[in-house]
Amino acid sequence: MDEYWTAVFWTLLPTVVVTIIFFWVLRSILRADRTERRTYARIEAEQRAKRGLPPAESAASHETAH
Repeated sequence: MDEYWTAVFWTLLPTVVVTIIFFWVLRSILRADRTERRTYARIEAEQRAKRGLPPAESAASHETAH
């Protein structure tokens, strides 16, 4: 019986490891994108304020307008 569970473990291990790596990479990509968008919006707001322009329309209000 021990050989059976050892075989099950070694059979499932690669799938579990690849799944964990996939989700970790995907999570990292989404976090990087979110951080980059936040930084870009902050820089854009600073530049608009320097030029005396009104604040840019937010994405949420833009989506509801359509």
